[in-house]
Amino acid sequence: MPAPQCASCHKARAALRRPRSGQALCGTCFCAAFEAEVLHTVVAGRLLPPGAVVAVGASGGKDSTVLAHVLRELAPRLGISLRLVAVDEGIGGYRDAALAAVRRQAARWELPLTVVAYADLFGGWTMDAVARSTAGSGRSRSCCTFCGVLRRRALEEGARFVGATHVVTGHNADDMAETVLMNFLRGDAGRLARGGGLGSPGEGGALPRCRPLQLASQKEVVLYAHFRRLDYFSEECVYAPEAFRGHARDLLKLLEAARPSAVLDLVHSAERLALAPAARPPPPGACTRCGALASRALCQACALLDGLNRGRPRLAIGKGRRGLDEEGPPREREPEQEPERERSGRPASEPVPAF
Repeated sequence: MPAPQCASCHKARAALRRPRSGQALCGTCFCAAFEAEVLHTVVAGRLLPPGAVVAVGASGGKDSTVLAHVLRELAPRLGISLRLVAVDEGIGGYRDAALAAVRRQAARWELPLTVVAYADLFGGWTMDAVARSTAGSGRSRSCCTFCGVLRRRALEEGARFVGATHVVTGHNADDMAETVLMNFLRGDAGRLARGGGLGSPGEGGALPRCRPLQLASQKEVVLYAHFRRLDYFSEECVYAPEAFRGHARDLLKLLEAARPSAVLDLVHSAERLALAPAARPPPPGACTRCGALASRALCQACALLDGLNRGRPRLAIGKGRRGLDEEGPPREREPEQEPERERSGRPASEPVPAF
């Protein structure tokens, strides 16, 4: 059976049916529609004002690659300028190949690129060193907790270094729905209360952040990268298989199979969620060590680093934060060594989903 005609241009043959609407579009019309929807998200949400200097969190993966490409296309209409900021977490056999993809993107698009490293920002700690430190505590699954908090801080520092006024990240609708599910499953009322909207306004001196792809499905992000022939890195982080997010992702796939609108329903539910007064988190203050926004004496980044330096990495995770008030000298850490894993990973394209 021949493919139907594109429902938009009525000239070319359709190359896909949009996963949510079922609209049959050719590749060119799909990409134009995708870009128009991102533009609407940015303009309607007043996310990036004219004249903004925007730091794009560039990981080399499909989401940040699509985000950077779309914003580069929309930059003249939005009146913004872009800077790519990449974070080197220090993950042997993984991050080097991803950073190579980012450097190729920056050269091709003629965008300035800045790379900031955990080792430089956090007293020599890399994710491989954190993983070794947490392995003996039975909490190796916490690697993604450490990495997420430290990456957020590193991206903020990199954005300030390049003179950015705003930070954008490539989180898509599936990512946000997984986060909502995780917070519900963990009973994390504080994060549920802060999880709505398209970003944060920049309280306590932090730079405003937003997620222009938050309403775009992961499937359509992959399709856009395919039709635009974007070069990106697609291998999973070596620490990701042990993360709790994987369970939320599996659950979300089951929910989406039964109810296709489940992803966006979860995203919008977080925007409308209202907590009882007793469950609302206290107003944030300033970290006593670095001055960043914090709901306790120490912000989460400083608390995690404090636990690592004292040889007690569980201190800042879950109930272990109660131990932060205990005094104790920092443990002397062994010098960083090159991991024995062979460096692998190369830029690749993910298979295009079949619908």
